[in-house]
Amino acid sequence: MEKLCVFVATLLFLVSLLFNGGAAARALSKNQDASEEWGYVEVRPKAHMFWWLYKSPYRIENPSKPWPIILWLQGGPGASGVGIGNFEEDNPVGTGYSYAEDNSSFVKNDVEAANDLTTLLMELFNKNEILQKSPLFIVAESYGGKFAATLGLAAVKAIEAGKLKLKLGGVALGDSWISPEDFVFSWGPLLKDVSRLDTNGFAKSNQIAQKIKQQLEAGEFVGATDSWAQLESVISQNSNAVDFYNFLLDSGMDPVSLTASTLAVGASMRKYSRYLSAHKSSTPDGDGDVGSLMNGVIKKKLKIIPENITWGGQSDSVFTELSGDFMRPRISEVDELLAKGVNVTVYNGQLDVICSTKGTEAWIEKLK
Repeated sequence: MEKLCVFVATLLFLVSLLFNGGAAARALSKNQDASEEWGYVEVRPKAHMFWWLYKSPYRIENPSKPWPIILWLQGGPGASGVGIGNFEEDNPVGTGYSYAEDNSSFVKNDVEAANDLTTLLMELFNKNEILQKSPLFIVAESYGGKFAATLGLAAVKAIEAGKLKLKLGGVALGDSWISPEDFVFSWGPLLKDVSRLDTNGFAKSNQIAQKIKQQLEAGEFVGATDSWAQLESVISQNSNAVDFYNFLLDSGMDPVSLTASTLAVGASMRKYSRYLSAHKSSTPDGDGDVGSLMNGVIKKKLKIIPENITWGGQSDSVFTELSGDFMRPRISEVDELLAKGVNVTVYNGQLDVICSTKGTEAWIEKLK
């Protein structure tokens, strides 16, 4: 999948997953050879979304066979792809430079996030006949899969209504969080089968999973998110702090994955701790880690990022505002996409087998 994103696409479309920020005011920049373009779109009043477009150096100019555009959506919610995916997983993805002018501008659910992204697509595609000729493939992983499903459906409806001039090629969901209930019920059995949980630990995790199932059935989605955090804590305590992105490792063995041991003890249940929190640096030149890179040399390169905006600075708020939708399934949206004839690809795999998922989930620690 990484080679697909890097070498096959004519254009690699990067969009922030800090869904915030309808008039569509626009700021645009490009590099000298026009191989990259980037900018802001005000998708709603006081809600500004950053985008970044890469042109593949391997593309072939053939109007009869236009190369695809790939829109990559990172997980989280709130994890920034332009740093995590672009510089650590080697995929151009969304960025953490999007921002909201006030807390009321953050989205509260996946559907609102999809509407913002559809507004962005309308602003970029409706005015560009070149982009309109290339099929757009929405590719995502982890929580980004929920965004991709809702965005795909919102885009199809906008196309059908004549509001969006875009050719949708398909949707690809990698390790996607479209059915949280299935995930929470699979963690315990998997870890028991690979001897990371004993019988006692498995029983504890299964008890919480059953609680989550009941909460989901009752529509108690915020409570289900709280229980999910409790499940993470129980699994960590009973598995010698297994790495949640690679069960072959313990917490801390992989320097770029966020695990329970790197979360601050006593952190608020609503506090969204991204994996980069363990690797941030105050280095002004952007040396040493992704956080300082994005707030250093990359920010200087782009030139249009407001001085008071820090890459990933509002990620905590993104997760907090979406906590009521975090455990809500998005299976029906996938069914609707299929019913409308949209090509949907679903792929899953252990870490690095198909597409790395390191650092794209938000892990919350229960108050101790």
